[in-house]
Amino acid sequence: MSRAGVETRLGHGMHRVATSLLVDASDRASVPAENLAVFRDFVVANLRHHHESEDAWLWPMILSAAPEQSQVFDELSREHERLDTALDRLAQAEVDGGPRTGRPALRDAAVEVRDRVHAHLEHEESVLFPALRDHITPDRWDAFSRRVIASSPTVAGHLTIGLFEEVGTPEEVRAALATMPEDVSALIPAMKSQAAADLRVLRGIPS
Repeated sequence: MSRAGVETRLGHGMHRVATSLLVDASDRASVPAENLAVFRDFVVANLRHHHESEDAWLWPMILSAAPEQSQVFDELSREHERLDTALDRLAQAEVDGGPRTGRPALRDAAVEVRDRVHAHLEHEESVLFPALRDHITPDRWDAFSRRVIASSPTVAGHLTIGLFEEVGTPEEVRAALATMPEDVSALIPAMKSQAAADLRVLRGIPS
């Protein structure tokens, strides 16, 4: 699989795992409100960045080579808009309170986001993987990938590393992280360790 395919598969895998874990964690009373809030913010910020990057940069790149596919990519963008509405609800849901106070609404919002994301990615992948193979050269993908990395959200960025390791092979993860800025690359071991600890808390696994 090309680098474009690998990085796309890792990103989509991360979103699938993260949205599912947020539902589970919001239903787990042992997860501290602070951890849950940070993870919710991570999920919201990264999903927004993911589809905004596609709408603004990747879709135009593909359509410049395959304008006949405009209808299907317009539909994917409309799905992004509907997801944004669900993300707004998730971002506004209460996290703190007593053992269950505030969390039912958070869980409901997380379920909607999870379901929309999983359905959307299945639809998107049926179109996107062939388009990446047929219309995006390695150089064009490299420019897009670097732009995405440079504009990535900073909230709990270490969790991206930890989730990549769960959904990709060691070789795929190394390839995806190879373009990280040098100052960030030096922090990757510490980021992996922190991500593992935070994900254990969210899953209710004792340290």
